[in-house]
Amino acid sequence: MADDRPNILLLLTDQQRFDTIRALGNPVIRTPVLDDLVARGTAFTRAYTPSPVCVSARGAMLTGLEPQTTGCTDNAPMDFSRQSLMQRLGAAGYQCHGAGKMHFVPKPRELWGFESRDFCEEGGGRDDFREYLDRHGYSHVLDPHGVRSEYYYLPQPSQLPARHHPTAWVVDRSIDWLQARDHDRPFFLFTSIIKPHPPFESPTTWNKLYRPPDMPLPKRPAASQELLTYWNRYQNRYKWRDRGWDEQLVRTIKAAYYACISFIDYQLGRLLEHLDATGDLDNTVILFSSDHGELLGDYGSWGKRCMLDSAARIPLIAIWPDGYGAGQRCDEPASLIDIVPTALAAADLPRDGLPGVDLRRLAAGALPRDAVYGRFQSGPQAVYMRATREHKYIWSAPDQREWLLDLTADPEETRDVAGDPDQAARLVVERTATLQHFASEDNVVDGRWQRHPLRTLPSDPDAGLLFQDAPGSAAVPDPRYRD
Repeated sequence: MADDRPNILLLLTDQQRFDTIRALGNPVIRTPVLDDLVARGTAFTRAYTPSPVCVSARGAMLTGLEPQTTGCTDNAPMDFSRQSLMQRLGAAGYQCHGAGKMHFVPKPRELWGFESRDFCEEGGGRDDFREYLDRHGYSHVLDPHGVRSEYYYLPQPSQLPARHHPTAWVVDRSIDWLQARDHDRPFFLFTSIIKPHPPFESPTTWNKLYRPPDMPLPKRPAASQELLTYWNRYQNRYKWRDRGWDEQLVRTIKAAYYACISFIDYQLGRLLEHLDATGDLDNTVILFSSDHGELLGDYGSWGKRCMLDSAARIPLIAIWPDGYGAGQRCDEPASLIDIVPTALAAADLPRDGLPGVDLRRLAAGALPRDAVYGRFQSGPQAVYMRATREHKYIWSAPDQREWLLDLTADPEETRDVAGDPDQAARLVVERTATLQHFASEDNVVDGRWQRHPLRTLPSDPDAGLLFQDAPGSAAVPDPRYRD
């Protein structure tokens, strides 16, 4: 007898900002497939990552536990002893498959509850995608995801045609698995795409979909430098973006970033069309999100590791087969840790003991929530966040400083009001609530933030630059040209 419980499709991009969907207010980007998901489901317009960096965000998302509970607060080892969403669903009879980037550190081939995986990780190492390229005559392409290191934020055309691009490959493998799966069992499919994570590269002719003169410039309020933490200055340094400002280059970077997202949109359309053609779409819960955002030049900064909206706020859309909440916008605070309880609720499974909430109930107003939280790193390098609908509070241990943002009066986050006498009472409320939430942390002592020495960057402007070349891609072809 066939199991009629709904299928669950989790679609995840990497480093996609919250404001990159046309239907949610971006007039420049073209995202017809995501626009359709917005029309068919509920968009959570104040959703945040629990940690603005890949590994810790994914560890929190797949366990439903906050980073301080999993112990993973950076791109550091995950705790695979924690029960994953895949293990919970698999034990209940779901067939679970993962296609694309998982970032399971330090075990890239870990299943963690998946019955099967198609391996495609960033960086160009040996995985299923690399072997696929070699079989199809692309062994000469050593950087299949784009050239990193000093080229990390330089826009570049893909060295691969569209049909062999990793974004297309992940969707191809997802479709292949759907065709071959056990149709007597409900499925959980996690389709995880590496882009628009830098390098920002798309195949021809997608790389010319947007032109730099049409791109709006990044947000650079007068107080930009005062809104950045030590980590933003540090990552600007090691990602080669701390030595000047070129507006034409900046607009070209944004055009390349948008192109990555539109190419993702097109490929996800292929996957959804397949589900529709097979009749599975009508019985599939769809969850779309990203692990964190990208500063993309806002505040003169790049990357993530930041609690400002550009990096910490994410797109989050949920579609239920019965059409619940179609076209709805929910501005209650939401988080990636809500993915697990939402999937478990759809599968009619218990979800006790998880800090997140069922997004369906949140959208229905049945679960009023005052705030969500985020954190990055630990000890003297940690940064913490509390975000409500009206305010955002941030504490940075390496800066020994707190920020308060008034999201009602200043939704673009252009000014810190922590020193405003009129906000003194609100500052105490937000600080106290944040300290209570992170009370078990070493950084909280006697209800106060632990004091640490200030962290500063080295005076040498070339210190700390990042090199992360794909294997063989930095080798000099002729020994006569080596020092």
